[in-house]
Amino acid sequence: MRWLIGAVSVAVIAYLAVAALLYFQQGRMIYPAPQDVVPLPAGFEEVALETADGLTLRSFYKPADEGRPTAVYFHGNGGTLLGSAAATSRLGQKGYGLLLVEYRGYGGNAGEPSEAGFYQDGRAALAFLEARGVQQDQTILIGNSIGGGTATQMATEIQPKALILVAPFTSVPDVASAALPWVPVHLLVRDQFDNTAKMAKIDAPVLVQHGSADTMIPSVHGETLADMAPNGLFQSFDGAGHDLIFDPAPQSAQYVWLTEIDADLSLPQSARE
Repeated sequence: MRWLIGAVSVAVIAYLAVAALLYFQQGRMIYPAPQDVVPLPAGFEEVALETADGLTLRSFYKPADEGRPTAVYFHGNGGTLLGSAAATSRLGQKGYGLLLVEYRGYGGNAGEPSEAGFYQDGRAALAFLEARGVQQDQTILIGNSIGGGTATQMATEIQPKALILVAPFTSVPDVASAALPWVPVHLLVRDQFDNTAKMAKIDAPVLVQHGSADTMIPSVHGETLADMAPNGLFQSFDGAGHDLIFDPAPQSAQYVWLTEIDADLSLPQSARE
């Protein structure tokens, strides 16, 4: 009996220790926040995004060619601005404007990363474009992995031309609970990024891309989000993993999809229905 009580006590202590670690260290786990201050890629200018809570975020911007929309790109939780440039290279080659957003606490920027903070950063990016004369209906929101959370939230606050999500998740707790099914992560995780609850509110065309071999965030997350969007399309890329955004195929597919949207919008309303 004493042995059994001791074993149960050890198990309970271990369980509580894991739960405490998840609760108190979740910021470091969710936001690894690389601090690389990367050089400016050719064709971009360095810009400062001013947030409502007083931060200045170093980011990169390339104006659109005449008649082209501008894509706002939110990278994944381990990303950098150089990675963002690589992830959007196809659209850049086609003359699309690009605003590559660097978050608070990333890339030498001040501040601490958080869900609410990322949304502040997204609003600062949209305010920057508005000041440059870029209209909402000429703004494409692109989010990779956790960046899809900010892109999705911004799509509920403005009327963008389109929303593109690459390797997104339904919510942070959904991802965490799959890894730790015996821990009540939905109660412990502070930053939810609940994309599922927001998709039905987005009227803009939504493209969701996911790799079939993504072991970090399974493709069922992307399929679920596309199904919940009123105007959603899901694209699966066979054999691709979580770094899908850097592959040429999905980047080309994004461009093709955007040109199809333009063609559809040029038709009379009766022809689109």
